[in-house]
Amino acid sequence: MADRSLTIVIDNLTFPECLRWHDGRLWFSDMHDRKVWASTEDGQVEVVVIMTDMPAGLGWLPDGRLLIVSMIDRKLLRLDPEGLVVVADLSGLASFHCNDMVVDAQGRAYVGNFGFDIDAGDEPTSTSLVCVEPDGEAWVVVEQLLFPNGSVISEDGSTLVVAESFGQRLSAYRIHPDGSLSDSRVWADLRPNVPDGICLDAEGAIWVADPINCGLMRVVEGTGTVEWIPTGRRAYACVLGGSDGRTLYVSTADSSDPARTVESRSGRIEAVRVDVPGVN
Repeated sequence: MADRSLTIVIDNLTFPECLRWHDGRLWFSDMHDRKVWASTEDGQVEVVVIMTDMPAGLGWLPDGRLLIVSMIDRKLLRLDPEGLVVVADLSGLASFHCNDMVVDAQGRAYVGNFGFDIDAGDEPTSTSLVCVEPDGEAWVVVEQLLFPNGSVISEDGSTLVVAESFGQRLSAYRIHPDGSLSDSRVWADLRPNVPDGICLDAEGAIWVADPINCGLMRVVEGTGTVEWIPTGRRAYACVLGGSDGRTLYVSTADSSDPARTVESRSGRIEAVRVDVPGVN
């Protein structure tokens, strides 16, 4: 039986989310500290940018510039050499805070949003996924999603899979050349689990972070969950990386409530070794 014990890579964070492996480094948003970080495999960390708002989803344009979702003001930002610039204001399309996103090979960003005020205890309601073109044109591509969260695009670029946290499922869509989505299907019914951040491996399976049940699950389409790794703490996001692609990084914390996380700084990036590497 393979060792699936987790090790702490980085600690003393507030609320790390939206993990990415890019250009040989681990990138993530420490939302409640309003910082985007990058770390080498051996743990040398640097602050990439300090935000005025909470950062969420991360991605890159084909020319290498970083895209960042600005949560509360519902904007997509781009980090230019001169600093942050607004790519698109999504406040007219997203009904509440924006969160995670995925960026395709052409530089299109697919951005999700809460749809309702979860911290205030509002009744859950469906919401949309917004596509933002590299030139800033933004439009709704999918509606009636139940808290769209982490997203991935298949290695061949043909399919987008989004985690619907309150739908307790992974939903898949065919991507058209113009960026539009169609042919909705349930990629995996995850009940009773609750998906948050997700990542794709080289066999086409998806790792899913579950903050409610405190673990990571590897999910295969048509089969369901084939492996479960308990984290012992709330797990919010995951990504495969490292020099061989077989290190599964996971962000964990005791809470997602900013009133608690800023004071406790219980956020961590942890890691576990797995068998199948991530997608190059």
